[in-house]
Amino acid sequence: MMVKAKGPLWHQKDKQHGHIPPKLRGVDQDATWSFSKADGWVYGHGTFCITSHKGKRLALFVWMRNSDHEAKLLPGHLKPMQSHLTQVCMDSKADDQHLYQSLKQQGVQLLTVMRNKTDKTPYRCTMRKELAKPSLRKEYKKRSITVEPMQGLIKQLFDLDRCWMRGDETNRWLFAAMGVCVQIAQHQASRHSRAPFDIQDLVLGL
Repeated sequence: MMVKAKGPLWHQKDKQHGHIPPKLRGVDQDATWSFSKADGWVYGHGTFCITSHKGKRLALFVWMRNSDHEAKLLPGHLKPMQSHLTQVCMDSKADDQHLYQSLKQQGVQLLTVMRNKTDKTPYRCTMRKELAKPSLRKEYKKRSITVEPMQGLIKQLFDLDRCWMRGDETNRWLFAAMGVCVQIAQHQASRHSRAPFDIQDLVLGL
């Protein structure tokens, strides 16, 4: 999820040259540019979210550079929880045969969407055939009711249309604190047989 930076936009051409126009005050110099089909170009900070498909609960919510590639960060974030994993779902950014093979060797099935017209090697053809299995496609579709709503929940709870503060370090710890609050609230909700998305009053009371 991309979150707009606090303050004005620092255009890419100026940022590359380290030039801040005289009238551009309060700019977040640590924020970076990134693009998505849903939001277009955004100058700000990113969040990395991992959600459990089985329990529909938050497992990780941390800061990342907006310009970073999530698939390259995925292996490092999975290490602490790898013994509990059998499958990992990620969007088309994880369409990487090296990542796919690496996780498979560790006993983890990566589920993703492959790019069109990329079956130029026998391995890519095998990868596509494996991912086309009905059981795996069914599991991958759960992202629409687990990951996406979870990020929307956090964005709503903490009014994250725009970052609260400037800079990498402040947003790094702030986003981590948000993730911890949600995890605590979801744990309490679970103990009282409440839905994991019905936690607004619990979060605001922490």
